[in-house]
Amino acid sequence: MSLGKRFPFFPRFARLASGIGLSLSLLAGTLAVPATAQAEGEIRIAEQFGIVYLLLNVVRDQQLIEKHGKADGLDIKVDWLQLSGGSAINDALLAGSIDIAGAGIGPLLTVWDRTHGRQNVKGVASLGNFPYYLLSSNPNVKTIADISDKDRIALPAVGVSIQSRFLQYAAAKQWGDKEFNRLDKYTVALPHPDATAALLSGGTELNGHFSNPPFQDQALKNPDVHVVLDTYELLGPNSPTVLYSTEKFRKDNPKTYKAFVAALAEAADLAQKDKGAAADTYIRVTGAKISREELLKIIDNDRFEFSVTPKNTYPLAEFLHRVGAIKNKPASWQDYFFEDAAIKQGS
Repeated sequence: MSLGKRFPFFPRFARLASGIGLSLSLLAGTLAVPATAQAEGEIRIAEQFGIVYLLLNVVRDQQLIEKHGKADGLDIKVDWLQLSGGSAINDALLAGSIDIAGAGIGPLLTVWDRTHGRQNVKGVASLGNFPYYLLSSNPNVKTIADISDKDRIALPAVGVSIQSRFLQYAAAKQWGDKEFNRLDKYTVALPHPDATAALLSGGTELNGHFSNPPFQDQALKNPDVHVVLDTYELLGPNSPTVLYSTEKFRKDNPKTYKAFVAALAEAADLAQKDKGAAADTYIRVTGAKISREELLKIIDNDRFEFSVTPKNTYPLAEFLHRVGAIKNKPASWQDYFFEDAAIKQGS
Protein backbone atom coordinates (compact mmCIF):
# COMPACT_ATOMS: atom_id res chain seq x y z
CA MET A 1 0.00 0.00 0.00
CA SER A 2 1.41 3.41 -0.90
CA LEU A 3 2.10 5.99 1.79
CA GLY A 4 -0.37 8.33 0.15
CA LYS A 5 -3.15 5.77 0.50
CA ARG A 6 -2.23 4.84 4.05
CA PHE A 7 -1.90 8.46 5.16
CA PRO A 8 -3.94 10.85 2.97
CA PHE A 9 -1.99 13.88 4.18
CA PHE A 10 1.34 12.59 2.79
CA PRO A 11 1.16 14.19 -0.72
CA ARG A 12 1.13 17.64 0.88
CA PHE A 13 4.49 17.16 2.63
CA ALA A 14 6.68 17.98 -0.36
CA ARG A 15 4.87 21.30 -0.84
CA LEU A 16 5.23 22.08 2.87
CA ALA A 17 8.95 21.40 2.77
CA SER A 18 9.67 23.96 0.07
CA GLY A 19 7.63 26.53 1.97
CA ILE A 20 10.13 26.73 4.84
CA GLY A 21 13.32 26.08 2.92
CA LEU A 22 13.63 22.37 3.69
CA SER A 23 13.94 20.11 0.66
CA LEU A 24 13.61 16.44 -0.08
CA SER A 25 16.63 15.37 -2.09
CA LEU A 26 16.17 11.67 -2.61
CA LEU A 27 17.89 10.46 -5.74
CA ALA A 28 15.30 8.89 -7.99
CA GLY A 29 16.35 5.65 -9.54
CA THR A 30 19.30 5.03 -7.24
CA LEU A 31 18.30 1.45 -6.62
CA ALA A 32 18.15 0.84 -10.34
CA VAL A 33 21.93 1.10 -10.63
CA PRO A 34 23.27 -2.24 -11.89
CA ALA A 35 24.77 -4.40 -9.18
CA THR A 36 28.23 -4.57 -10.69
CA ALA A 37 31.37 -5.30 -8.73
CA GLN A 38 33.40 -2.21 -7.92
CA ALA A 39 37.06 -2.15 -8.91
CA GLU A 40 39.76 -1.03 -6.49
CA GLY A 41 39.84 2.77 -6.65
CA GLU A 42 36.06 3.33 -6.75
CA ILE A 43 33.67 3.87 -3.83
CA ARG A 44 29.98 4.79 -3.63
CA ILE A 45 28.77 6.26 -0.36
CA ALA A 46 25.15 6.77 0.71
CA GLU A 47 24.26 9.24 3.44
CA GLN A 48 21.02 10.62 4.82
CA PHE A 49 19.99 13.94 6.39
CA GLY A 50 21.32 15.92 9.34
CA ILE A 51 24.36 16.96 11.32
CA VAL A 52 25.00 13.34 12.25
CA TYR A 53 26.44 12.94 8.74
CA LEU A 54 28.79 15.90 9.15
CA LEU A 55 31.92 13.75 9.07
CA LEU A 56 30.98 12.67 5.56
CA ASN A 57 30.47 16.32 4.62
CA VAL A 58 34.04 17.05 5.77
CA VAL A 59 35.40 14.02 3.92
CA ARG A 60 33.64 15.14 0.76
CA ASP A 61 34.49 18.83 1.04
CA GLN A 62 38.21 18.27 1.60
CA GLN A 63 38.45 15.25 -0.71
CA LEU A 64 40.05 13.26 2.09
CA ILE A 65 39.43 9.84 0.52
CA GLU A 66 41.22 10.96 -2.63
CA LYS A 67 44.01 12.42 -0.50
CA HIS A 68 44.64 9.22 1.46
CA GLY A 69 44.32 7.13 -1.68
CA LYS A 70 47.00 9.13 -3.47
CA ALA A 71 49.27 8.77 -0.44
CA ASP A 72 48.98 5.02 -1.01
CA GLY A 73 49.52 5.30 -4.77
CA LEU A 74 45.85 4.98 -5.73
CA ASP A 75 43.52 7.38 -7.54
CA ILE A 76 40.04 6.94 -6.06
CA LYS A 77 36.77 7.94 -7.70
CA VAL A 78 34.11 8.79 -5.10
CA ASP A 79 30.36 8.88 -5.78
CA TRP A 80 28.00 10.42 -3.22
CA LEU A 81 24.33 9.50 -2.92
CA GLN A 82 21.56 10.66 -0.59
CA LEU A 83 18.70 8.44 0.48
CA SER A 84 16.27 8.42 3.39
CA GLY A 85 15.60 5.56 5.79
CA GLY A 86 17.43 2.42 6.79
CA SER A 87 15.29 0.22 4.57
CA ALA A 88 16.29 2.10 1.41
CA ILE A 89 19.92 2.18 2.50
CA ASN A 90 20.01 -1.56 3.23
CA ASP A 91 18.28 -2.42 -0.04
CA ALA A 92 20.82 -0.34 -1.95
CA LEU A 93 23.75 -2.02 -0.20
CA LEU A 94 22.46 -5.54 -0.81
CA ALA A 95 21.61 -4.69 -4.41
CA GLY A 96 25.22 -3.64 -4.99
CA SER A 97 24.21 -0.04 -5.74
CA ILE A 98 26.40 1.39 -2.96
CA ASP A 99 29.55 0.32 -1.14
CA ILE A 100 29.30 2.28 2.11
CA ALA A 101 25.96 2.69 3.86
CA GLY A 102 25.19 5.49 6.29
CA ALA A 103 22.29 4.77 8.65
CA GLY A 104 21.39 4.06 12.25
CA ILE A 105 22.75 1.27 14.40
CA GLY A 106 19.28 -0.29 14.12
CA PRO A 107 19.45 -0.78 10.34
CA LEU A 108 23.03 -2.05 10.71
CA LEU A 109 21.95 -4.71 13.19
CA THR A 110 19.04 -5.68 10.93
CA VAL A 111 21.24 -6.18 7.87
CA TRP A 112 24.08 -7.75 9.90
CA ASP A 113 21.60 -10.36 11.13
CA ARG A 114 20.12 -10.84 7.67
CA THR A 115 23.51 -11.37 5.99
CA HIS A 116 25.20 -13.31 8.79
CA GLY A 117 27.25 -16.08 7.18
CA ARG A 118 26.60 -14.74 3.66
CA GLN A 119 27.47 -11.15 2.63
CA ASN A 120 28.53 -10.50 6.23
CA VAL A 121 27.65 -6.83 6.44
CA LYS A 122 29.37 -5.15 9.38
CA GLY A 123 29.98 -1.68 10.75
CA VAL A 124 32.92 0.34 9.49
CA ALA A 125 32.83 3.19 12.01
CA SER A 126 30.63 5.45 14.07
CA LEU A 127 29.75 8.98 12.97
CA GLY A 128 29.67 10.27 16.52
CA ASN A 129 27.50 10.50 19.63
CA PHE A 130 24.33 12.60 19.50
CA PRO A 131 21.02 12.73 21.38
CA TYR A 132 17.87 12.21 19.30
CA TYR A 133 14.53 13.63 20.40
CA LEU A 134 10.99 12.37 19.98
CA LEU A 135 9.01 15.58 19.45
CA SER A 136 5.30 16.30 19.63
CA SER A 137 3.01 19.25 19.03
CA ASN A 138 0.20 17.54 20.95
CA PRO A 139 0.11 19.18 24.41
CA ASN A 140 -1.48 16.05 25.85
CA VAL A 141 1.53 13.88 24.96
CA LYS A 142 3.97 14.28 27.84
CA THR A 143 5.45 10.77 27.72
CA ILE A 144 5.18 7.84 25.32
CA ALA A 145 2.38 6.47 27.52
CA ASP A 146 0.21 9.35 26.28
CA ILE A 147 0.56 8.45 22.56
CA SER A 148 -2.74 7.32 21.08
CA ASP A 149 -4.53 6.87 17.76
CA LYS A 150 -4.81 10.66 17.64
CA ASP A 151 -1.06 10.84 17.02
CA ARG A 152 1.16 10.19 14.01
CA ILE A 153 4.94 10.09 14.43
CA ALA A 154 7.30 10.59 11.50
CA LEU A 155 10.60 8.72 11.36
CA PRO A 156 12.91 7.64 8.50
CA ALA A 157 11.75 4.00 8.24
CA VAL A 158 9.00 2.21 10.13
CA GLY A 159 10.27 -0.67 12.27
CA VAL A 160 13.87 -0.49 11.00
CA SER A 161 15.33 3.01 11.47
CA ILE A 162 17.26 3.80 14.61
CA GLN A 163 14.44 6.14 15.67
CA SER A 164 11.97 3.27 15.34
CA ARG A 165 14.25 0.99 17.37
CA PHE A 166 14.65 3.65 20.06
CA LEU A 167 10.87 3.92 20.25
CA GLN A 168 10.58 0.14 20.57
CA TYR A 169 13.24 0.10 23.28
CA ALA A 170 11.31 2.77 25.18
CA ALA A 171 8.03 0.88 24.73
CA ALA A 172 9.60 -2.30 26.13
CA LYS A 173 10.79 -0.38 29.19
CA GLN A 174 7.31 1.08 29.64
CA TRP A 175 5.13 -1.99 29.01
CA GLY A 176 7.48 -4.99 28.86
CA ASP A 177 9.29 -6.81 26.04
CA LYS A 178 6.11 -8.39 24.64
CA GLU A 179 4.79 -4.90 23.91
CA PHE A 180 8.00 -3.60 22.28
CA ASN A 181 6.27 -2.76 18.98
CA ARG A 182 3.14 -1.32 20.58
CA LEU A 183 3.73 2.16 19.13
CA ASP A 184 4.75 1.11 15.60
CA LYS A 185 1.17 1.56 14.34
CA TYR A 186 1.40 5.29 15.05
CA THR A 187 4.55 5.79 12.96
CA VAL A 188 4.98 6.79 9.33
CA ALA A 189 8.11 6.88 7.16
CA LEU A 190 9.14 10.38 6.11
CA PRO A 191 12.52 12.09 5.58
CA HIS A 192 13.57 14.47 8.34
CA PRO A 193 13.32 17.70 6.29
CA ASP A 194 9.74 17.00 5.26
CA ALA A 195 8.71 15.74 8.68
CA THR A 196 10.05 18.93 10.23
CA ALA A 197 8.13 21.00 7.71
CA ALA A 198 4.92 19.12 8.44
CA LEU A 199 5.33 19.40 12.20
CA LEU A 200 5.99 23.14 12.01
CA SER A 201 3.13 23.83 9.62
CA GLY A 202 0.54 22.16 11.80
CA GLY A 203 -1.58 21.62 8.72
CA THR A 204 -1.51 17.81 8.63
CA GLU A 205 -2.40 14.88 10.87
CA LEU A 206 1.27 14.41 11.66
CA ASN A 207 1.94 15.82 15.15
CA GLY A 208 5.06 13.89 16.12
CA HIS A 209 8.57 13.43 14.78
CA PHE A 210 11.42 11.26 16.06
CA SER A 211 14.08 13.57 14.77
CA ASN A 212 17.80 14.29 14.77
CA PRO A 213 19.93 17.46 14.79
CA PRO A 214 19.59 20.10 13.41
CA PHE A 215 15.96 19.36 12.52
CA GLN A 216 14.92 18.73 16.11
CA ASP A 217 16.47 22.03 17.19
CA GLN A 218 14.72 23.92 14.41
CA ALA A 219 11.37 22.38 15.36
CA LEU A 220 11.82 23.25 19.04
CA LYS A 221 11.90 26.95 18.17
CA ASN A 222 8.15 26.58 17.83
CA PRO A 223 6.68 26.95 21.35
CA ASP A 224 4.00 24.38 20.48
CA VAL A 225 6.64 21.66 19.97
CA HIS A 226 8.16 19.86 22.95
CA VAL A 227 10.44 16.91 23.75
CA VAL A 228 8.70 13.68 24.72
CA LEU A 229 11.75 11.40 24.75
CA ASP A 230 15.51 12.08 24.86
CA THR A 231 17.60 9.10 23.74
CA TYR A 232 20.45 10.01 26.10
CA GLU A 233 17.99 9.70 28.99
CA LEU A 234 16.80 6.41 27.53
CA LEU A 235 20.18 4.75 26.91
CA GLY A 236 22.88 7.19 27.94
CA PRO A 237 25.33 8.77 25.46
CA ASN A 238 25.47 6.53 22.38
CA SER A 239 26.38 6.35 18.70
CA PRO A 240 23.03 6.31 16.89
CA THR A 241 24.39 6.62 13.35
CA VAL A 242 27.09 4.48 11.77
CA LEU A 243 28.67 3.46 8.49
CA TYR A 244 28.74 -0.13 7.28
CA SER A 245 29.71 -2.26 4.31
CA THR A 246 29.97 -5.82 3.02
CA GLU A 247 32.83 -8.15 3.77
CA LYS A 248 33.41 -8.52 0.02
CA PHE A 249 33.93 -4.80 -0.58
CA ARG A 250 36.39 -4.59 2.30
CA LYS A 251 38.28 -7.68 1.12
CA ASP A 252 38.35 -6.83 -2.59
CA ASN A 253 39.26 -3.15 -2.14
CA PRO A 254 41.78 -2.98 0.70
CA LYS A 255 43.44 0.28 -0.36
CA THR A 256 40.15 2.04 -1.04
CA TYR A 257 38.69 0.84 2.24
CA LYS A 258 41.81 1.89 4.14
CA ALA A 259 41.71 5.35 2.55
CA PHE A 260 38.04 5.74 3.49
CA VAL A 261 38.60 4.85 7.15
CA ALA A 262 41.64 7.12 7.34
CA ALA A 263 39.66 9.96 5.78
CA LEU A 264 36.84 9.47 8.24
CA ALA A 265 39.20 9.48 11.23
CA GLU A 266 40.82 12.70 9.98
CA ALA A 267 37.40 14.29 9.54
CA ALA A 268 36.37 13.32 13.07
CA ASP A 269 39.52 14.86 14.50
CA LEU A 270 38.91 18.10 12.59
CA ALA A 271 35.22 18.34 13.50
CA GLN A 272 35.81 17.67 17.19
CA LYS A 273 38.66 20.17 17.47
CA ASP A 274 37.26 22.95 15.26
CA LYS A 275 33.48 23.22 15.54
CA GLY A 276 33.53 26.47 13.55
CA ALA A 277 35.14 24.81 10.55
CA ALA A 278 32.75 21.88 10.92
CA ALA A 279 29.75 24.23 10.88
CA ASP A 280 31.05 26.03 7.80
CA THR A 281 31.53 22.72 6.02
CA TYR A 282 28.03 21.46 6.83
CA ILE A 283 26.40 24.63 5.49
CA ARG A 284 28.62 24.71 2.41
CA VAL A 285 28.13 21.06 1.45
CA THR A 286 24.44 20.60 2.31
CA GLY A 287 23.15 24.08 1.50
CA ALA A 288 21.17 23.90 4.75
CA LYS A 289 19.02 26.93 5.56
CA ILE A 290 20.56 27.51 8.95
CA SER A 291 22.83 30.29 10.17
CA ARG A 292 26.37 29.59 11.27
CA GLU A 293 25.59 30.99 14.72
CA GLU A 294 22.57 28.75 15.14
CA LEU A 295 24.46 25.70 13.96
CA LEU A 296 27.34 26.34 16.34
CA LYS A 297 24.90 26.55 19.24
CA ILE A 298 23.72 23.06 18.34
CA ILE A 299 27.04 21.29 17.84
CA ASP A 300 29.30 23.12 20.30
CA ASN A 301 28.07 21.44 23.45
CA ASP A 302 29.15 18.58 25.69
CA ARG A 303 26.38 16.25 24.47
CA PHE A 304 27.89 16.08 20.96
CA GLU A 305 31.02 14.13 20.14
CA PHE A 306 32.39 13.58 16.66
CA SER A 307 34.16 10.23 16.81
CA VAL A 308 34.62 7.11 14.70
CA THR A 309 34.54 4.88 17.79
CA PRO A 310 31.10 3.30 18.37
CA LYS A 311 29.77 3.97 21.85
CA ASN A 312 27.09 2.15 23.84
CA THR A 313 25.58 0.30 20.87
CA TYR A 314 25.45 -3.16 22.45
CA PRO A 315 22.44 -2.60 24.76
CA LEU A 316 20.28 -2.05 21.67
CA ALA A 317 21.74 -5.13 19.96
CA GLU A 318 21.00 -7.23 23.03
CA PHE A 319 17.46 -5.84 23.17
CA LEU A 320 16.73 -6.57 19.50
CA HIS A 321 17.79 -10.18 19.96
CA ARG A 322 15.80 -10.51 23.16
CA VAL A 323 12.54 -9.43 21.49
CA GLY A 324 13.19 -11.51 18.36
CA ALA A 325 13.89 -8.61 16.00
CA ILE A 326 17.22 -10.23 15.10
CA LYS A 327 17.91 -13.97 15.20
CA ASN A 328 21.65 -13.97 15.79
CA LYS A 329 22.87 -12.75 19.16
CA PRO A 330 26.15 -10.83 18.99
CA ALA A 331 28.54 -11.59 21.83
CA SER A 332 29.78 -8.00 21.78
CA TRP A 333 29.89 -4.91 19.58
CA GLN A 334 32.90 -6.46 17.80
CA ASP A 335 30.66 -9.08 16.21
CA TYR A 336 28.88 -6.47 14.07
CA PHE A 337 31.84 -4.14 13.41
CA PHE A 338 34.91 -4.89 11.30
CA GLU A 339 38.14 -4.93 13.26
CA ASP A 340 40.12 -1.79 12.56
CA ALA A 341 42.70 0.00 14.69
CA ALA A 342 41.28 3.38 13.68
CA ILE A 343 37.98 2.88 15.49
CA LYS A 344 39.72 1.78 18.70
CA GLN A 345 37.83 0.24 21.64
CA GLY A 346 34.09 0.67 21.19
CA SER A 347 31.07 -0.60 23.03
